[in-house]
Amino acid sequence: MHDLATRLQQYAKVETNVSMADYTSFRAGGCARYLAFSEDEAALIAVMREVQEAGVPYYVTGNGSNILVRDGGFPGVIIKIADGFSEIRTDGEMIVAGAGALLSTIAKEAARQSLTGLEFASGIPGSLGGAVYMNAGAYDGEMKNVLETVRLLDPKTGAIREAKVEELELGYRYSKLYETGEIILGAVIRLQTGDPDEIRSRIRDFTERRTTKQPLVYPSAGSFFKRPQGYYAGKLVQDARLKGLTVGGAQVSTLHSGFVINIGGATAADIISLMHLVQARVKEQFGVDLEPEVRIIGVEQGESDSLA
Repeated sequence: MHDLATRLQQYAKVETNVSMADYTSFRAGGCARYLAFSEDEAALIAVMREVQEAGVPYYVTGNGSNILVRDGGFPGVIIKIADGFSEIRTDGEMIVAGAGALLSTIAKEAARQSLTGLEFASGIPGSLGGAVYMNAGAYDGEMKNVLETVRLLDPKTGAIREAKVEELELGYRYSKLYETGEIILGAVIRLQTGDPDEIRSRIRDFTERRTTKQPLVYPSAGSFFKRPQGYYAGKLVQDARLKGLTVGGAQVSTLHSGFVINIGGATAADIISLMHLVQARVKEQFGVDLEPEVRIIGVEQGESDSLA
């Protein structure tokens, strides 16, 4: 593994045994054996080549707003899509942006250009890559409604292709990329020219709803559970009288039951234990299976690490 670090450092900044609590919105979790910052496509392709040849686990992340690393850490390489992928430019009614650009920043640029259709994303904390990958959405808007094309990297071959949005088979918190493993490099978003006052008004409305109804002052990963068909996850959790349920530093928010928050010093184990308690109670009372929207990666504390 030390040889791998040396090879990776030819192409990217690499940190060793770095706490992923510093790079995730939950502000909790274990360490990554290696964290590599890829600043451009050439660097990312080279890093992926080295990782593939070494045969070690890897995970690609953007803003870290939807992942939790177990307390035992991630025993391979976490590849961060870094600032070099944050370019945003406008071309008529289209916005071309890199995978590392924050979705909220893209939404602000759209508003500045009097382009409508992306207002729903103004408060989503993740990067464009993550938003496309999981078809992020809010307030009846979702990425599949505004995407035109996506630039993708095949991590095994290093080949880059442009894919039409239809090829991604976007659904509720799903894309075909979960199966193909392709890495998002950027995307083209198609919007429409709109009234600037109406655009700003919608953004203000969405912002007010978020700030008054969501526990934004605490670290979290946003809505923790996916919406079960025919139900709302937050209402199920509330109806099960789990609002305020706490395990260690993790709590079901008293403001919005769909959020699991870090009220101070939460470990990944606290968050996962709380998740299991909520899932069991909701299943027992309503017969509904809650599936986490958050991606949980890495190994448990004390679990053997074959890469040591």
